[in-house]
Formats: sequence, C-alpha cells, structure tokens
Amino acid sequence: MKDKVKKLWPELDWIKDNSLRERTLNAWVYAIENSVLTPEDLEVIPFSLLVKEGSVSFMNHKRTCVQLAVEIANTMKKNFGDAIKINMDFLIAGAILIDVGKLIEYEKVDGKIKTSKAGDLVRHPFSGQAIAARFDLPFEVQHIIATHSKEGDLGKRTVESIIVHHADFVSFEPFKT
Repeated sequence: MKDKVKKLWPELDWIKDNSLRERTLNAWVYAIENSVLTPEDLEVIPFSLLVKEGSVSFMNHKRTCVQLAVEIANTMKKNFGDAIKINMDFLIAGAILIDVGKLIEYEKVDGKIKTSKAGDLVRHPFSGQAIAARFDLPFEVQHIIATHSKEGDLGKRTVESIIVHHADFVSFEPFKT
C-alpha cells in the first residue's frame, strides 16, 4: 500500500524531514486501509460531495491544494524575507493531510459515494487530526488539519494554517454547487 500512496502523493518527497515524511505516508496508508475507498477511487471520485460529480477528482483537488500552498509560501518568503517564518515541512505535511479524514467520512451505497454515519457525526478536520495524532505527527501539523476548514474560523491559525486554508478554498470555491 505504501507504494500506491507514494504514487498518489509525489509531493511527499518535498518533505525534507525523513521522519515527518514517513509518518505522513503512514497516516495516509492507515486511512486507506480503514476506508471503503481504494487509491484508484481517489483518482475518480469528486473531491467533495458539494461539487458536481466528474468536475474535479479528489486527488486533483488535493494535489492542487498542496502545490498552491507551496507557491503561496514561496512567494511570501521571497517578498517578505525574514519578516515571515514558514515551516515548509509542516505546511506540506499539513496540506497533504487536511482531507485524510474524508476517507473515514465516506461510504459507498449502491456504487455511489455518500457521507457515512461517522462523517455525519465527526467531520474530516476532526477525524483527520485524530489520524495524525495516531502517528505522532507534530501538533503544528495537527493544527493545520484541524483548522483548514470552517471549523477553524473561530480559532487562531498559524501562518502555515492560513496559507493551507486559503489554498484549499481557492481550489474548492470555484467548483462549489
């Protein structure tokens, strides 16, 4: 399964810290192994149940979000220099993991993807943060997962979380039904 996840996520190689990269990979392996979804499903299912089927796949959205977050962070570092501190490893790991909880949030009914009972009760920012904690990912990464969606609007976000939050919404809002 690790090879399949690495194929889904070439951006894992952007994480310089070997331990962080491995724990991020392991969190994804765990989520897939405990999901009704396969790695192949992730290439074709819609990235959200709030978008029209067939518009953008789960992995297309996810990888775009990671790439946008890195571009935003690099532009900010280039323009602001030492005035801003961004931990790129935390940002990349967090961006890769923000929707890992969706694998638990979904179920298949008559071949269609629907929100599971678990997903109705515990949205993916919470289940994703729990998966990250299971693999001892740093609190900074868990924070990005937990605050990337509307659930984070009432709290204080780190700079990495702000960047990932906006990258996620920039690659979501244009497709929202």
